[in-house]
Amino acid sequence: MSCGEPHETDCSEVLDHLYEFLDSEMPDVDRDKFQHHFEECSPCLEKYGLEQAVKKLVKRCCGHDDVPSDLRAKVMGRIDLIRSGQTVPEHDVTKAPAAPQES
Repeated sequence: MSCGEPHETDCSEVLDHLYEFLDSEMPDVDRDKFQHHFEECSPCLEKYGLEQAVKKLVKRCCGHDDVPSDLRAKVMGRIDLIRSGQTVPEHDVTKAPAAPQES
């Protein structure tokens, strides 16, 4: 997605890191860049508003469950693999490995 206008921070970079912005998981310097981008780019601001609304809805409906730290680490690891373009394992990395079967 792009509005077709040149920006200091590219629309694709903003959208790739949108959840880090929403979750305040980025350095303040990057947050400032993204905030400036939203001020001048209405398509990205619209996408930000939509994702923010979805996040609030999910939190309201499902926000009472604690996520195990190991699950969060596995999911974040998989996201990092996808972002880096590396091959992602076909198996579900969120499940514990199967116990070996006895003969």
